Amino acid sequence: MIQRLALAVLLAVAAIALLAPAIAPAPYDYQDREKTNAPPDRHSPMGTDELGRDRFSRLLYGTRVSVLLVPAAALLSVVLALLLSLPAVWRVPLAAPAVSGFTTISLSLPWLFLYIILRAELPLNTSPSTSVILTFGLMGVSGWAVPARVFTAAMQQLRDSGWVLQAQTSGMRTWRIVLVHGWPHLRSLALAQLRILVPVYILSEANLGLLGLGVAPPLPSWGNLIQDLQHPDVVRANPWVLAPLALLILVMICIECLQTSPDISPESSPVSLR
Repeated sequence: MIQRLALAVLLAVAAIALLAPAIAPAPYDYQDREKTNAPPDRHSPMGTDELGRDRFSRLLYGTRVSVLLVPAAALLSVVLALLLSLPAVWRVPLAAPAVSGFTTISLSLPWLFLYIILRAELPLNTSPSTSVILTFGLMGVSGWAVPARVFTAAMQQLRDSGWVLQAQTSGMRTWRIVLVHGWPHLRSLALAQLRILVPVYILSEANLGLLGLGVAPPLPSWGNLIQDLQHPDVVRANPWVLAPLALLILVMICIECLQTSPDISPESSPVSLR
């Protein structure tokens, strides 16, 4: 029952994010300089910010950016992990030590500082679309290492299993073994990795936005929307600035409820394969 309710809430948040242009009372970047820091009214249910932008509209569009692009970044990490694990497991020459060394290096790199350096090299007038690609693209590229180790361990178990050896001796091609027979065994593991990475990336985007390193204004995201929480006077004057944080916490709670769903067995959990 709890899992169904959590799933319903997440689906509702995703639907609202998709319908943001139709639901929002104003564009996310529209500024009404005569209504700066205005209290809530019937035109602006959550009031306006210091630039006269509607907070409710910005929350809807920010949810759209964070909720829809975080799964894309997680999917990128899982796909990269699968592609790099395959040659390391299926006896491609020099692939195993190369992937192992690359994984170790990737896990040891201070990605936050590298991202800070990368953003420092960009001009101040970087477009919001570029900042979106950098934010979620870097998360997807930098997060492949841990899933790669999980997939490598699982694939090694499959490679040494009796039915795979029998298929190889019967002349079945490696690509057919992997795609037709191996992927059904790895599918639940890949979904488990997605479910683990999504909340991690949601919090990562929020942390980057809070530091001013995430999605660039005027495009909103949960990260840059919670920057207002650094100003207690703004929070006291308009408690609606807490809405992005409340929505973030609600989504994280719902995801955690789904993580504890009984359909994730110990065999599909990455912890048991490390």
